[in-house]
Amino acid sequence: MEKLNTVLKEFSSLAWGLPLLIILIGGGLYLIIRSQFLPFRYLGHAIQVLRGKYDGPNDPGQISHFQALTTALSATVGMGNISGVAVTIAVGGPGAVFWMWVSAVIGMSTKYFTSTLSILYRGKDSAGVVQGGPMYFIVEGLGKHWKPLAVFFSICGMVGALPVFNVNQLTQAVNDILLAPNGVTVTTTTNIVIGLVLICITGLVILGGIKRIGTVASRLVPSMVFLYFILVVVILVSHSEVLGYYLKLIFTDAFQANYFPDDQTFMGGVLGALILHGIKRGAFSNEAGIGTAPMAHGAAKTDEPVREGLVAMLGPAIDTLIVCTLTALAILVTGVWETTDNNGVSLTASAFADAMPVYGKYGLLVCITVFSMSSLFSYSYYGTKCMSFLFGANKKHYYNYFYIISILIGATTTLDMMINLIDGVFALMAIPTMLATIILAPKVITASKLYFNKLKNE
Repeated sequence: MEKLNTVLKEFSSLAWGLPLLIILIGGGLYLIIRSQFLPFRYLGHAIQVLRGKYDGPNDPGQISHFQALTTALSATVGMGNISGVAVTIAVGGPGAVFWMWVSAVIGMSTKYFTSTLSILYRGKDSAGVVQGGPMYFIVEGLGKHWKPLAVFFSICGMVGALPVFNVNQLTQAVNDILLAPNGVTVTTTTNIVIGLVLICITGLVILGGIKRIGTVASRLVPSMVFLYFILVVVILVSHSEVLGYYLKLIFTDAFQANYFPDDQTFMGGVLGALILHGIKRGAFSNEAGIGTAPMAHGAAKTDEPVREGLVAMLGPAIDTLIVCTLTALAILVTGVWETTDNNGVSLTASAFADAMPVYGKYGLLVCITVFSMSSLFSYSYYGTKCMSFLFGANKKHYYNYFYIISILIGATTTLDMMINLIDGVFALMAIPTMLATIILAPKVITASKLYFNKLKNE
């Protein structure tokens, strides 16, 4: 078992290593250059689409543009934005935040292309319902002989969507922030209770399908992002005298790497290692190019693929440029990244407790809980969609039952082996997604030019 654990740990590390970064960042840069920054010129129009200006009640699909975006965001705005950013700063210092931003801008282009394709090449499942996502645009866009690539994506998606890591981290946060400080002894029984509560809430939502998931996500995600924004603004106002210094430090340290460990180098130096670290964390946070978001955006009610691509492009901006930046600034201005040995979610909790001793950590816990639970809803949908593609729409409910059981596993055990397996397989989803996207990029550019020319003439 120990040998298997080592193998899976190495597999996860390799899967999230340099080759994946080359696929995601290199592919994303290619898409930006290939499109000549075309989608970035229409951010205002993207917001109009998101607000429902172009919604058509008779358009094919199941959920609105706004619900599609919030469903996709509910998967990405989670522990990665709160504990992941803390890890980024604890390891790489302030300069890593800048490279996270770079990753987000590249990710915006990737999400534009992948989500446009998810509408451009929608297929039908075995029940005759219109569906979108990488597995469908691979088969519909590249042809039936590419189906093994779609099958590979779906197998990875079924395993990668399992919530063991997310639930494990949420249980840890509840124990560390709420139970232990208030004298409650943390035992297997308390973990089982947390798991059962999560199962009840998650089950009520996910068994209602994408429409219920979209409805719940569209209400939860904006309100939690707003609450998180308010909490961080309170922290920044109380430390306003150092805010300018740290904003400047993010930019200067991005090219100096003064806070990155000297024993880690890449491409001949510490700066290379810092760039790699920041971009990797950004890619992990916004999931651009992995192929998850196109499954949510593929369910949007629209007959204009480019519109959904524009809406999807806002995802990394909200996820990384806003939420991750809020977390980073809270950790930096409070100084906890230099004064404590905490890491992950504990470091973020320290920042909130430092600035708001009475209620800060509880406000953070509310955000963590809702962010994590909304992720559970979205990932269950991604898993059922992959299951449906592989085995038929009438079998997809079996995935939800297995998914619910895995919530209890995640709450009661660490299971490093399973977490490493899920993490590594999740990364492998990027291979079919990015390969198909790069091949089909000319189709997206043609559709974009037609749409934007039509928009100018209206």
